[in-house]
Amino acid sequence: MKKMLLKQKFLMLLLGCLIPLGVSAQQVNVTGRVTDSTNGEPVPGVTIVIAGTPTGTITSIDGTYSINANVGDILQFSFIGYDTERRNVSADATVVNVVMQPSVFGVDEVVVIGYGQIRKSDATGSVNVIGADDFNRGPITTPQGLITGRIPGVMVTQGSGAPGSGSTIRIRGGSSLSASNDPLIVIDGFPVDNSGVEGLANPLSTINPNDIESMTVLKDASATAIYGSRASNGVIIITTKRGTQDGLNINYTGNVSVGRLVKYHDVFDGNEFRDLIADRVANHGMDPVALTRLGQANTDWQDEIYRTAVSTDHNVSFYGRYNDIPFRASIGHTIENGILKESSLSRTTLAVTANPSFFDDQLRVTINLKGMDIHNNFSNQDAISSAFQFDPSQPIRNDNTRYGGYFTWIELAQADQLNGNPINIATHNPMARLAYRDDQSDVQSAIGNIQFDYAVPFLEGLRANLNMGMEVSEGEGNNNTDPRASWSLREPSFNVQSYRGTRKNQLLDFYLNYVTEVGDHRFDATAGYGWQYFYRSGSSRNRSWEMGDDGEYIGAGSRAYKNENYLVSFFGRLNYAFMDRYLVTATLRNDGSSRFGKDNRWGLFPAFAFAWKINEESFLENADSLSELKMRFGYGVTGQQDIGTNYYPYIPIYRESEQGAYYRFGDTYYSTLRPNPYDANLKWEETTTYNLGLDFGFLNNRIQGSVDVYHRETVDLISNVPIAAGTNFSNYLTTNVGSLENQGIEIDLNYRAISRLDLRWSIGANFSANRNEITSLSNLDTEDAGVGYPLGGISGGTGNTVMWNRVGQAANTFFLFQQVYDTNGMPIEGLYVDKTGEGGNVAGNNDNKYFMGTPTPDFLIGISSDLKYRNWDFSFAGRLSIGNEVYNNNWSDRAIYQELYNQSGYLSNIPKAVQRTNFTNAQYWSSVYLEDASFFRMDHITLGYSFERLLTERLSGRVTASVQNAFVITDYSGLDPEVSGGIDNNIYPRPRTFMLGVNVNF
Repeated sequence: MKKMLLKQKFLMLLLGCLIPLGVSAQQVNVTGRVTDSTNGEPVPGVTIVIAGTPTGTITSIDGTYSINANVGDILQFSFIGYDTERRNVSADATVVNVVMQPSVFGVDEVVVIGYGQIRKSDATGSVNVIGADDFNRGPITTPQGLITGRIPGVMVTQGSGAPGSGSTIRIRGGSSLSASNDPLIVIDGFPVDNSGVEGLANPLSTINPNDIESMTVLKDASATAIYGSRASNGVIIITTKRGTQDGLNINYTGNVSVGRLVKYHDVFDGNEFRDLIADRVANHGMDPVALTRLGQANTDWQDEIYRTAVSTDHNVSFYGRYNDIPFRASIGHTIENGILKESSLSRTTLAVTANPSFFDDQLRVTINLKGMDIHNNFSNQDAISSAFQFDPSQPIRNDNTRYGGYFTWIELAQADQLNGNPINIATHNPMARLAYRDDQSDVQSAIGNIQFDYAVPFLEGLRANLNMGMEVSEGEGNNNTDPRASWSLREPSFNVQSYRGTRKNQLLDFYLNYVTEVGDHRFDATAGYGWQYFYRSGSSRNRSWEMGDDGEYIGAGSRAYKNENYLVSFFGRLNYAFMDRYLVTATLRNDGSSRFGKDNRWGLFPAFAFAWKINEESFLENADSLSELKMRFGYGVTGQQDIGTNYYPYIPIYRESEQGAYYRFGDTYYSTLRPNPYDANLKWEETTTYNLGLDFGFLNNRIQGSVDVYHRETVDLISNVPIAAGTNFSNYLTTNVGSLENQGIEIDLNYRAISRLDLRWSIGANFSANRNEITSLSNLDTEDAGVGYPLGGISGGTGNTVMWNRVGQAANTFFLFQQVYDTNGMPIEGLYVDKTGEGGNVAGNNDNKYFMGTPTPDFLIGISSDLKYRNWDFSFAGRLSIGNEVYNNNWSDRAIYQELYNQSGYLSNIPKAVQRTNFTNAQYWSSVYLEDASFFRMDHITLGYSFERLLTERLSGRVTASVQNAFVITDYSGLDPEVSGGIDNNIYPRPRTFMLGVNVNF
């Protein structure tokens, strides 16, 4: 009986937590107008939300609004530069006009942070928020492009101009040597896996930029420490668009864009090339046979492989409220054609979100689902280097039948100079490169999560949050070579390569949040548990076939892998405010990762921050022009466990030896099992950051900005370092090697120059500088342990590198010989500065090399302008990069006379840059090829016209014309000064793109 009573009491307690505390409320339609208290003018763009829910609307151009709400709800009105206003909803007052007061506290919008949100004015860490109105405009197909140049300390570098290509994001320069320097990406509360799946290099392609509402960047450790071991390189929180409180709305966004190549490599044309060969034969000892190999054509190979690319993008979204449930659904379809022929991307995206609430808003549920299907056609990018090198005196086609009619270099000894055996080492016909490669992939990806936010009834201010999600990506593709390709390994034969892969990422987060106020004290405490599981598998197969009558199979090779890892976490955070003036944040996270051994598996990451709202002190009460003045100080420790594809670096992984490493006993060959290098004592990288910041605003925040200075030190750096050759498959070991420091400054400025109803003009600028230095290196089992290790591989020769990591230098510093010049300013071939003074073979002694700068710019400056006059708008955004160095591998490998003719019987074109050096032979380590690649790039220029009430009351929209990558100002000799990694070698060039777009609301 007692047990039954106990069960009944427990059941009643459980029901008490779940049963709504009130009856369903009456719903009314509230309308009104929002005006400015200083001049009575309407305020368009005011955000109106029902407090405690994600639903709401915004005021129109004349300041009016309409929203459905329940009697008893609280409407919250907020806008940049104004105090937030709140109004109760009642049944007898459905017209609510609001007069907004200019804010003396500045922008106070809600900022999404890890496991919660805060008012921006209460932020103690270094946080930047970019909303949809401030995103970069133009034909942008990936989320990274939305924030390029917009945030100080955030450098976004597009890897190439290929359709759908990803970008490298670096926040404050990164913190590691070989481990990942990518920031953690969190999409609607779900931390995604940064690694791509087979067939798709850019994992953020899952997200359609048109679905993104805002992007929040957490930069210092006090802001990022809540994410612990994944946050050493900062955090980017992506929040997607949601439903609204009003009825059904439909939006269509579409554009047509045209892209074209901006600049060609400056090489010799057909006539110039024939003259050059004649001169080299007559005056420089070139083999006269070279003259007989010349053709009579004048082919511009670069012009042949590139095209004007037309692309389209269409997106339709449905949003509003259905059966009292705010929702949004969207579908998008993008066809992006690359400027390199045969390259294209076709992408379809789907996004659905719903925000139902139950029990009189006691339980809030957020459902997010996003899906993507991509078909990629990858062009053979070897055509880029081939077009750069191929003899311009030769035609695209001739009368051969063996190679499909494409001109091919035939061995000198062959009687049939059309269909004979090809010269295997010769440059291959660029057009054949494109035509005879079939490289395609199909990728499907989905990410979804459901979040429960429950207000516990027995303690006001306590909420329980549960977040469950999953990310799945599957990709497959093929890379096949046509049997007519002259570069096939067997003649006649072709290779068939196929691959497939799977990625899974599962998440479970549970945390409690408690908010309360006691007098002048406000507490916001969070404590929780997190679990995340990562799974990756894949396989590839290579096959070769003899193209005879029976299609004889002649060989194959295959590879498969499967790995997984776990991350288990406990975390807590306390935000404390006294008199809404003195703010303290304390964070602690304990992470356990399966990527480390049992003795180093757990890492503890604390953080502390303090902020002081100086403008609220009595001694500044008469400073009328001062809107905001807040000082911030932060300290924190974060970790690093993303160490690339080596998922078990602390245990030996045995692999079967390949065919070339079999052992022979008698007449039998035996394979062996050998381990990869491993370090049983591998442990976390740990990064400690100190940050001092100042937020300020003047003239009711017409002028706003912030200044941050920081110092960051990473210890126990994880790096792949060379070890003594032995029985392992690799002579590189993943281990802890030392420490790295970096420091920098960031300045962000925004100015609302004009703010009238019919004319608005806002200007933004940001500045950042970062320096890093390797402070120690250890655990290097090589003879160079005292001086570091090489990196930065280049094309040309075997194993050549042009960078070096050494104590006392910045990471990835170029390491080259200082070129000696004659009195006319021409470099003297093979002559370098004798740094050591030892004489002899200067080029044979690495001690004669100099450290000569890095690919990282000394300073980054971003500028933007947004001008609106009545229905017209004009905006632009650009970036200035100062001090970034680029090694021009295109020139070092090709701008030499030796490359013109090979004794096997083929000719090659070379850059006209050879006339600047007159080098005959390669000088790979000459400083002449290291260039200051400082640049100013105008990222986009956009002109738009908005219309309202066209034909019907509900029809409104905007038409735009824009140009992306409008122009670049630089002294760099290559195609593009913005090179990820700093080594320029036949990169797929970025196009200049012109776009016409339309945005229509129904």
